[in-house]
Amino acid sequence: MADTSRPDHLPNLREGGKPPHPSWLPKQRRGITPQMIGRYPDYDVLETADSWDEATRKVVLARLEPPGPLRFFTEAEEPCLRAFCDTVLAQDAEPRVPAAESVDDKLAEGRLDGYQYADMPDDRDTWRLVLRALDETASRRYGKASFADAEDETREAIVDRFSKGLLDGGTWERLNVKRAWSVCMRMVLSGFYSHPWAWNEIGFGGPAYPRGFMRLGGPTGPAAVREPFERPGATEEDPVRVVRSGDV
Repeated sequence: MADTSRPDHLPNLREGGKPPHPSWLPKQRRGITPQMIGRYPDYDVLETADSWDEATRKVVLARLEPPGPLRFFTEAEEPCLRAFCDTVLAQDAEPRVPAAESVDDKLAEGRLDGYQYADMPDDRDTWRLVLRALDETASRRYGKASFADAEDETREAIVDRFSKGLLDGGTWERLNVKRAWSVCMRMVLSGFYSHPWAWNEIGFGGPAYPRGFMRLGGPTGPAAVREPFERPGATEEDPVRVVRSGDV
């Protein structure tokens, strides 16, 4: 495992500002995480499922069911959707949290954010336009057949420009690009972090009702205390303190 006493593994502190592949983390030994790596290799949130009320347990466990076929996005749009979700979430190997299916389900059911930017189309239209625009950019700027057909480095470059609102021309002219990024990422991240595999990856305790919390101390340091269901991380450094120390 990489030396985590230095901040070289933290985002934006390496040459070019690109974080390393998450494989510097240990292999997951208990439960499932995306790509079977994570900071909490001996933690499985599902071991506490008996402490959840029946309604909560039903909702959470349903997220583990094998996803069905897409209902909102077309067969032609699906490859770009999956490539986009995999790229922004750095999911380049199985097991993957089914983020694409989560986005598709919300759009198919019309479960949107409850508000819409005045200068943006409906979120459903935004998604279709974004996927079309990503394919156009991959073809026009990088000479690829589509966004999904592009290699990782090209997809990451396009996504980076998308996040900064630096894409233009073609279908992008029909969107406020920065707002389009926000619309898409809210939905992608919502789907990812609502899944128990993502909870295992970050050591999240899952639903606290009706169990509640028993410990009042901090999670790190000499006086660290943990809930009975919590597990220590494979690395204990505080990224914020490391960065502020200037030991780069």
